[in-house]
Amino acid sequence: MAFVVSAIVGLLLLAAVGVAASRIPFARGIVYGGTGALCTLLALWSVLSLAGGAGTEALALPLGLPWMTAHVRADALSAVFLLVVNLTGATASLFGWGYERAHHDARSGPVLPLYPLFIAGMNAVLIADDAFGFLVAWEFMSLASWLLVLSTHRDPDTPRAARIYLIMASFGTACLLLAFGLLAGAHGDYRFDAIRSHAPEGWAATLGVLLVLVGAGSKAGLVPLHVWLPLAHPAAPSHVSALMSGVMTKVAVYAITRVLFDLIGEPLWWWGGVMLVLGAVTAIMGVLYAMLQDDLKRLLAYSTVENIGVIVAALGMALVFKAAHVPVIAALAMSAALLHVINHSLFKSLLFYGSGAVLSAVHSRDLGRMGGLIHRMPVTAVFVLVGAAAISALPPLNGFVGEWLLFQAILNGPALPQWSLKILIAVIGAALALAAALAAACFVRMYGTAFLGRPRGREAEEAREVNAAMRLGMAVPAVLCVLLGVLPTPLLRLFEPATRLMVDAGPFDDRAYQPWFWLAPTSAIGNSYNGLVMALVIGVLSMVLVVAIHRWASAKVRRSIPWGCGYDGLDPLAVTQYTASSFGQPIRRAFGSTVFRARDHVDMPQPGDTRPARFHVTWTDPAWHAIFTPLVRLVARLADLVNRLQFLTIRRYLMLMFFALVVLLVMVAVTQR
Repeated sequence: MAFVVSAIVGLLLLAAVGVAASRIPFARGIVYGGTGALCTLLALWSVLSLAGGAGTEALALPLGLPWMTAHVRADALSAVFLLVVNLTGATASLFGWGYERAHHDARSGPVLPLYPLFIAGMNAVLIADDAFGFLVAWEFMSLASWLLVLSTHRDPDTPRAARIYLIMASFGTACLLLAFGLLAGAHGDYRFDAIRSHAPEGWAATLGVLLVLVGAGSKAGLVPLHVWLPLAHPAAPSHVSALMSGVMTKVAVYAITRVLFDLIGEPLWWWGGVMLVLGAVTAIMGVLYAMLQDDLKRLLAYSTVENIGVIVAALGMALVFKAAHVPVIAALAMSAALLHVINHSLFKSLLFYGSGAVLSAVHSRDLGRMGGLIHRMPVTAVFVLVGAAAISALPPLNGFVGEWLLFQAILNGPALPQWSLKILIAVIGAALALAAALAAACFVRMYGTAFLGRPRGREAEEAREVNAAMRLGMAVPAVLCVLLGVLPTPLLRLFEPATRLMVDAGPFDDRAYQPWFWLAPTSAIGNSYNGLVMALVIGVLSMVLVVAIHRWASAKVRRSIPWGCGYDGLDPLAVTQYTASSFGQPIRRAFGSTVFRARDHVDMPQPGDTRPARFHVTWTDPAWHAIFTPLVRLVARLADLVNRLQFLTIRRYLMLMFFALVVLLVMVAVTQR
C-alpha cells in the first residue's frame, strides 16, 4: 500500500516538473518517461498482489479535515482497476511522447503538468477508503481531465465541449456527495468500513443506489447522461482521449461496483434489473450513434458508450444472480464484466492511438478525407485492424472472450426464480447480440473507409508512417489483445480474488485451469472455449484460402481506363467509391428520422450550372431535445425567479434564514430517527 501512495506522490512531483520546465525540450521525456515507468511499476504491483491472493492493505494518512484522517486501502477489486489504469497509462505515456514530438507546438505545454495529475487522480480514487477522500480524488481527476480537454482551446469546438463536460462532471460529483451522505446515515462515519457495518436499508439504500448510478453513470457515459463524452473525448489530444475513454470511464465503473457489491449490503434484485435495462439501452444507442459518425474520434467515443453499456449490463446480471442467491452464475457475470473492463481499455486505447497516428498523417479526423492508408501506413493499419477486430468481438481476440462469458451467463437465465427476470434477461441477451452485430458493422465501415480503397484527398495520398514511439505504443495493446484472446484463463484466474470478494464465489471449477489454456465455466455444461485451438484453426484456414486463391485464381491482369462517371480529370475510383456516409445510410434510413431527427440537405445546381452538387445530413442526439434542452430552459426560468431575491428587504432576508433553519432542523430530526 505504501508503494502505491509513493507512486502517486511521484506522479505529483512529475507534474511539478512539467510546470517548471514545460518549455524545455527534454522535460517532455522526463514527464512521459517518468509517468510511464511509475505506471509500469504500479501495474506490476497489481499483478503481484492479485497473484498472491490480493489481501487487504490499509493505511491512514495525516491528511484531510482536522477531525477526519484520510484512509487508503487496496483490496482485490482495487488491484484489478489499478492494473487497468496503469497498464493503459504506461502505453499512453509511450505513445504520448511520440505524439508530442510529432505535434510539438505551443499546445503541448499545458499537457505536460496535467497528464501525470490526471493519472494520479484516477489512482487515488481507486485506493480511497472513505467518502471524503474518494470525492476529493474524484474531483481532482475530473478537473485534471477538464483542463486537458481545454489544452486544445484553439479548436473552435473545444470551449463548448469543455463547458458541457465541466457541468456534467459537477452534476455527477453532487450526486455522489448526496449518495455518500445517505450511505453514511445517522452514524455520520464516512469511512467505508463504517458504511459496510451500518449499511442503509429501505428507501435510503434505494435512493443511494440510484444516485450512484446517476453520478458515476454520468462519468461512465450511460445513456442519457452521455452527451458530454462525444464532445470532450475527441477534443483532447489522442493519448489523453485514450485515457479518458479507455480508463476514466472504468474508474466510474469501479465506483458503481464498489458501492453496489461492497458497501450497500444485501442487494435487491430490481436494482440489477434497472442496470440491465440501462446497459442494454446504452449499448444499442451508443453503437447506433457511432454508425452515423464521419468523425473518427467521435465514432470511437460513441463506441465507448456502447461498451460501457455492455459492462453495466454484465454488472446488472451479476447483481440479479447475487440477489437470487445463485452465486456461481453471479461470479460468471462478474468475471465477464471485469474481463470486458480490461479488454475495452486495451482495444479502445489502441484505436485512439491509431486515430492519433492517422490524424498526424492526414491532419483530419474526417473519414471522408481518408482512404488507402493501408498502403502508406501499413504498420498502423495492422494495429488498427487488430483493435477493430477485437472491439467487434471476433475470435480469437480478447473481445470475443469477454462477450462469450457474458452470453454464457445470459444462457443461465432460467436459473432465476422470477419469470419476469427470465424474460428480461432473454430480451437483454437479444439486445446485446444486436449491439454486437452493429458494432462489427460499425468497425467494418470505419476500417474500410479509412484504410482501404483509394485516397480521397491529397493528405491521404501523401500520408507517411508515424514515428517509432507511436508505433511501439500501439504494438503493446495490440499484442495483448491477441494474447488475452488466445490465453484468457490465466487472466481470469488472476481476477478470481476480486470476483470472490464481490459475489462470494468463483466462476470456474478446477478443470478450468487444467490444462491452463482451456476455458470452461462450470455453469455452462458442455460449453467451452479454447482460444489457442481457435487461433490455430483460423490461421490454418486462412493459409489454405490464400494458397487456393494463388493456385487457382486467374493470373491474367487487364489494364484499361474505367468510365469516369462524369468526373473529368479526376481519379474515378477515388470519387465514386463508397464513403462512410453511404455505408451507414441503411442505419440512418431505418432510425434516422424517428430516433435521431436526421435531415437530408441537398444543394442541386440548376441545369447548365457548373457548380458541384452538395449533400449533407444533420442529426441531433435525442437526449438533448428530450432532457437537456427543457432542463436548460427550466434552469433559466428558475434563475430569473431567484434573481428577485437580490431586491428584498432585510426583514424578508431574516425570514428566509429562519425558514431555512427550520427546514434543516427537520431534516436532521428525520435522518436521526
